[in-house]
Amino acid sequence: MDALADNAAVTDGMIRIPGGTFRMGSDRHYPEEAPVHTASVDGYWIDATPVTNGQFRKFVEAAGYVTWAEIPPDPRDYPGARPEMLRAGGLVFTPPKRIEGLADWSQWWRFTFGATWRRPYGKGSHIGGLDDHPVVQIAYRDAEAYAKWAGKELPTEAEWEFAARGGLEGAEFAWGEALTPGGAHMANTWQGNFPLENTRADGFPRTSPVRAFPANGYGVFDMIGNVWEWTADWWSERHEADAVKACCVPQNPRGAPMEGSYDPRQPTVRIPRKVLKGGSHLCAPNYCRRYRPAARHAEPVDTSTSHVGFRCVVRRGGRT
Repeated sequence: MDALADNAAVTDGMIRIPGGTFRMGSDRHYPEEAPVHTASVDGYWIDATPVTNGQFRKFVEAAGYVTWAEIPPDPRDYPGARPEMLRAGGLVFTPPKRIEGLADWSQWWRFTFGATWRRPYGKGSHIGGLDDHPVVQIAYRDAEAYAKWAGKELPTEAEWEFAARGGLEGAEFAWGEALTPGGAHMANTWQGNFPLENTRADGFPRTSPVRAFPANGYGVFDMIGNVWEWTADWWSERHEADAVKACCVPQNPRGAPMEGSYDPRQPTVRIPRKVLKGGSHLCAPNYCRRYRPAARHAEPVDTSTSHVGFRCVVRRGGRT
């Protein structure tokens, strides 16, 4: 048996990734993706799809787990917060009727009381019939708890990006150089003028079944679009260049967030941020062109939203 898969039950439904060295990041898009640099990963297994509602339900029922979005916030963690806002819930994408530019995301995101993985859009919503859709309204600790229960871990940013590239070195997308080759939609993203109009040309207004679009070259589904996915890495504003890595800057351990991991716009709320990868069904050509393997985004660990999920890995060793 493969040393990476000493428990066949754990790796059932996972894809073996051979590992290797690749050029990570991008110099052609958002500044946080730069610089392109060399990264190496050991061989590992990765979930073939994001964790689904059906899979997460089994975890909750077996472990009696309560997610972050179901627990009222502790006032000590949010100095200055209005008392009426210290209630359990999550962020829900709410299409606005009009906007004043794209800089202020609060025009289309609403903190919704009662929004949980069972009711991802708040009161009146449900996941009936959506067992094969990715679970959402998942905070970092929820993803970490599921992974531990399943005998797995969350991927590092490098492991996630290596798997997403599917063996295509330097390609723009997980499937090649065109967003919609031959007019075919390869992932669940936004078509139209975000956030006002979604033409739904790909067939889905929100999340989609996890195997609705083609797998990449490694046989992994939904690495791009559908839902953002948590990784184990703390956020940094940029990648480290090859020369810096080779010289004298120590690597930040995953267990200790760097100063840059915190949101500088909220100096009194010290909630560290992790790296999200993959983009979601809300990524559009006119906004958030992060439906690419190199793309990355910062997310506070206490935040759950209607477009963030996760997948897991099984590994033998760490990264280099």
